[in-house]
Amino acid sequence: MVQDQEVQAAELERTFIAIKPDGVQRGLISEIISRFERKGYKLVGIKVLHPTKEFAKQHYHDLKERPFFDGLCDFLSSGPVIAMVWEGQGVITYGRKLIGATDPQKSEPGTIRGDLAVVVG
Repeated sequence: MVQDQEVQAAELERTFIAIKPDGVQRGLISEIISRFERKGYKLVGIKVLHPTKEFAKQHYHDLKERPFFDGLCDFLSSGPVIAMVWEGQGVITYGRKLIGATDPQKSEPGTIRGDLAVVVG
């Protein structure tokens, strides 16, 4: 019995998911949470925060040489962010698939970005 619990615990994954300021402003929090819950994943942590520009620069440090870096940092620090930790078997792979491609125009229908992203430009 203890061994079975250890095996189950070992199969559980955790992943970080953030709803950025535009998603919060557009009222998409419950829609995004529902998509994870419908798959049986467990929300084990949630926090509302308003990142500073310095936090955004640290978060996106790997992109600092890219031409869009300053705009990205301005965007992340422009309003509240919902930071979540989800738990479940396969939640890392499923989370990536559910969110969709980084470029919303390349995201499949049925993904969060494919269904909910606003394409600017």
